[in-house]
Amino acid sequence: MAKTVKMTEGNIAGQLLSQALPLIAGNVFQLTYNVVDSVIVGRFIGTDTLAAVGTAGPVMNLFILGISGVSMGASVIMSRYFGAGREDLLKREMATVSVFGLYFSVLLALAGAVGAKTLLRLLQVPEEILELSAGYLRLIFIGMPFTYFYNTYSSALKSVGDSRTPLYFLVFSTLLNAGLDLVLIGGLHFGIVCSALTTVLAQAVSAVGCAFYVKRKVSMLHVPLRELHADRALLGETLRYGGVTALQQACQPIGNLLIQGAVNQMGVSVMAAFNAVTKIDDYALVPERNISNAMTTFIAQNGGAGKKNRIRKGFAAGMWMEAAYGIMACAVVLLIRRPVMELFVGKAETAVIAEGAGYLGMMAFFYILPGLTNGIQGFYRGMGRMKMTLAGTALQTSFRVVFVYLLSGRLGIRSFAVSCAIGWCAMLLMEGIHYQLVMKKGLKEKGANL
Repeated sequence: MAKTVKMTEGNIAGQLLSQALPLIAGNVFQLTYNVVDSVIVGRFIGTDTLAAVGTAGPVMNLFILGISGVSMGASVIMSRYFGAGREDLLKREMATVSVFGLYFSVLLALAGAVGAKTLLRLLQVPEEILELSAGYLRLIFIGMPFTYFYNTYSSALKSVGDSRTPLYFLVFSTLLNAGLDLVLIGGLHFGIVCSALTTVLAQAVSAVGCAFYVKRKVSMLHVPLRELHADRALLGETLRYGGVTALQQACQPIGNLLIQGAVNQMGVSVMAAFNAVTKIDDYALVPERNISNAMTTFIAQNGGAGKKNRIRKGFAAGMWMEAAYGIMACAVVLLIRRPVMELFVGKAETAVIAEGAGYLGMMAFFYILPGLTNGIQGFYRGMGRMKMTLAGTALQTSFRVVFVYLLSGRLGIRSFAVSCAIGWCAMLLMEGIHYQLVMKKGLKEKGANL
């Protein structure tokens, strides 16, 4: 049997780190899918193609994060059942989310593949790269069912305390993706379509590998075909949790789509620089997001077990970890911002390097803010307060988009960093006030609902 971990007893900080570290490594490898594509495309095919991949990115992320939002919402329910010792309900929830996902992901793939060019035109993608972007995006959409089922199995394993197994499958599939890209694009000089195909293949390997592992090793999560049907009551609860979480997850990429419209009006050099720096931002923010995810699992398991005191202590420990990492990330990014830009485009692209390094030099000082907001989001998800996570993310995204358009004419690419900081501050203020007025009091009262 695989190792599962109940977080209702034992050292809190150690459990959070033990859960977060594999999640961090897994997200790094997941991000590497797209970064490997971008580096190889930028170095071996050209800046125009790199810009094409970048314009497809926000559309792709919108749908992927919507899928992961459903899985994340379901994982909160699974964590509670696991913490409460209700393995029968845990398995029933797994069946429900699998049946729903089969239909949902196939419909999403078809709709996205058909509408790819229309979405890109709405973003004002330049005609010279429109066909490249649309071809890449269509193939990514075809792989959406694999993306959904990897996220489902991965979230289920994490809900029972196993964050290492999904990492192992991602390591293998990412190395496969990188190797195929280097051979087929770097060596044989195939085009952008090949980059999308290798990414879909890597996602398929992750999904199939996780499914096979669960069947062989984790009986509480394996659902035989004869038992594979949706429970109406659980489906309703899953959609309430997962639907709100999906909307919350989709807020950021919707904002990115709107912001990409502003980027696309600044020229190909800024477009290429923005594509690179957003990937660097993604890497820098991975630990903060996954400390938050570890907090969600911890708090949900302890909520299922009715242990309020451990919830309070886990929240405090997670917030300290978030703040410490934000300070460290600032120092590291300030040191490496120019060399890492050169990795994406080569030393000859001086205009792209200058734009990207200027953005990162400012953004680095703001990295502590998303750490704090992510920590609070992790707490609210674990407590089942999904509407609060949606409200906070929607507020942050709205401020960010509005201030990008207000400031971009004067600050150029740096306006994106300033706008993010304004949005994070607004979100932190709202969630901090709500916690002090509502949640802190509720955790202290006897008999208060978790």
